[in-house]
Amino acid sequence: MSIATLIAFAAAEAGHSGNVMLETVMYPIIAISTFALLALVTSSYRHVSNRHANKAEAYARAHADELQQTGHGH
Repeated sequence: MSIATLIAFAAAEAGHSGNVMLETVMYPIIAISTFALLALVTSSYRHVSNRHANKAEAYARAHADELQQTGHGH
């Protein structure tokens, strides 16, 4: 087959006109479900630090001299 024949076949194949949205409807569905899943995972990490606030306060009291920062946070 020559290049011209391949181009002619590609042009003939691309000539059909259908409803493009119905042919590609799965892409938006997959994208929406993926972002919804990622939003669910992200929201599951809300207030994780508040769950362990008493442990963080106890650690801060026990190691107050080590946690004392001076200067530019060093």
